[in-house]
Amino acid sequence: MSDQPSFTLHIDQNKYLPLDGREVHAILSVAATGGVTTQAAATQAAEVIIVDTSGSMSGGKIREARQAAVTAVRTLRDGVYFAVISGTSSAKVVYPGGQPRLVQANPATRAEAERAVGQLSAHGGTAIGEWLKLAGHLLTAHPSAIRHALLMTDGQNNERAEVFDSVLSAWSGTFVCDALGVGDDWVPAELRKVAEAMLGSFDFVRNQGDLSEFFRRLTQASMSKTVAELSLRVWVPQTARLMFVKQVSPTLLDLTGKRADVNPLTGDYPTGSWGAEEREYHVCVEVPPGQIGQEIRAGWVKLVRPDTQEVLASGNVLAQWTDDLAQSTRINNKVAHYTGQAELHELIQDGLSARAVGDVDTATARLARARELAAESGREDTARLLERVVEVDAATGTARLRRDVDKADEIELDTGSVRTSRLRKEGS
Repeated sequence: MSDQPSFTLHIDQNKYLPLDGREVHAILSVAATGGVTTQAAATQAAEVIIVDTSGSMSGGKIREARQAAVTAVRTLRDGVYFAVISGTSSAKVVYPGGQPRLVQANPATRAEAERAVGQLSAHGGTAIGEWLKLAGHLLTAHPSAIRHALLMTDGQNNERAEVFDSVLSAWSGTFVCDALGVGDDWVPAELRKVAEAMLGSFDFVRNQGDLSEFFRRLTQASMSKTVAELSLRVWVPQTARLMFVKQVSPTLLDLTGKRADVNPLTGDYPTGSWGAEEREYHVCVEVPPGQIGQEIRAGWVKLVRPDTQEVLASGNVLAQWTDDLAQSTRINNKVAHYTGQAELHELIQDGLSARAVGDVDTATARLARARELAAESGREDTARLLERVVEVDAATGTARLRRDVDKADEIELDTGSVRTSRLRKEGS
């Protein structure tokens, strides 16, 4: 059909390996183009808006949260099924009333939802797992829809870690959830878990007055999705081992543990819902060493609709052994770029973790190296944030942690470390 988006899959790699070479790296660029604007309006969608209404949300925060939820409701297109959840130490559907369910958006239901949202008040604790569980039950009633939840919180989850983890495990892959943290009293690691389990994003709303704009943007992005679920299907030969499959752009997301076996040599890796967009993935395959000149297919990648098994695009990951040093030592630019971006993320995470437990030496070393890498890879925003956490003496090159670091700067650095920059084109 002409209104269906078309998908392309392009593979960047250096296939040449030295004689003892075993690791094959490739970047997969997947793009969806064409037909998505008209098709989005015809796509069935289901949306749950989750608002933290715990006691810490009192005052200006709850007012901003009410306004943000209203903005999200107004952004829903006609026909989309939706509900609004109020989250405390339990979860409650505040709209629609009566039996917990989703209703279709139209002028009347939007107006009713706005009135219900206007009654939200702040009290009680924070149980993010309960909120997600209720959203999951509501969305399950719409299996053929593109299912999405938008969650915001300003506080720390009060649930036991194992309870929270079991909810994420149970609902992983059933809907996409984008999460927002407001203010500086929430824990990035908790929302990172939500993003990883639910194949969504998580972000920091530094100024609560910006919350409505975040809600509008995320709801709009959700409304533009046209394909509910696609999988990367990766085959490797019997003698090979698939080391990892990771999304590396626009954000870092490790998909390796989400594998669903198709057969002993093939696995499906979920990518969530798609609109008109491009994403990039890093695949690493370990192969046994070969002979000079020998070429093998180290991997066969397909983009698949899990429901119909339709293959939308495919490509090969190759390996060829050579004794030409110039060929085997050349690193593909995209592979090098995203390997560096992943290293930057790890350095920031390690550095902040070490700082939190008082390991000053490790924190200083990791964050100083991260600052160098951010500057080298064109991540000026990250470099600026790192400068607020670690300072380097220009004359001696000695790094030291700054004493009084703004908590918001630290959270912004933490949450921003999962976002990656695209490889800049030559001459740009």
